[in-house]
Amino acid sequence: MKRVDYFVTVIGVLLLGTGLYLVKTIESAQGILLTLPYVLVGVGCGVFGYGMSNIISKKAIAKDASLQKRLAVEQNDERNIAIANKAKAKAYDLMTYVFGMLMLTFALMNVDLTATLLLVAAYLFVHIYGIFYRVKYEKEM
Repeated sequence: MKRVDYFVTVIGVLLLGTGLYLVKTIESAQGILLTLPYVLVGVGCGVFGYGMSNIISKKAIAKDASLQKRLAVEQNDERNIAIANKAKAKAYDLMTYVFGMLMLTFALMNVDLTATLLLVAAYLFVHIYGIFYRVKYEKEM
C-alpha cells in the first residue's frame, strides 16, 4: 500500500473538516470567505473519495494474484487504450461546442463579466493545451 494514498485521504479529511469548521464559525462572511468554506468541503470530499477508493481497490486486488494479472493485462491492452483515447477525443470535441454555447449563453444573459471571462479563460487554456500537445506529437511521429 502506498503512503501517498493515505496522505491524500488525510488531506481530504483535513480540507473537509476545515470547510465544515468555517461554515459553522463564520457568521458575517464577505468576499472570498462567502464561498471558501463550501469550496473546501467540495474539494475535501473529492480528495477523500479519491484516496479511499485507491486504498480500498488496492486492498481488494492484493488478495487475488490472478485478478492482479488480469487487470494489468486489461489496462495495458492496446485495444482498450485506443478505445479510451477515442472516447477522450469525442468528449473533447463535444466540450468545444458545449463550452462555446455556454459562453454565448452567459454573454446573452448578461451574467457577471468575471464569471464569463473565467469560462473563456478555461476554454482557451484547454484549447491551447490541445494545440501544444498536437504540435509536440506531430514532431515526435
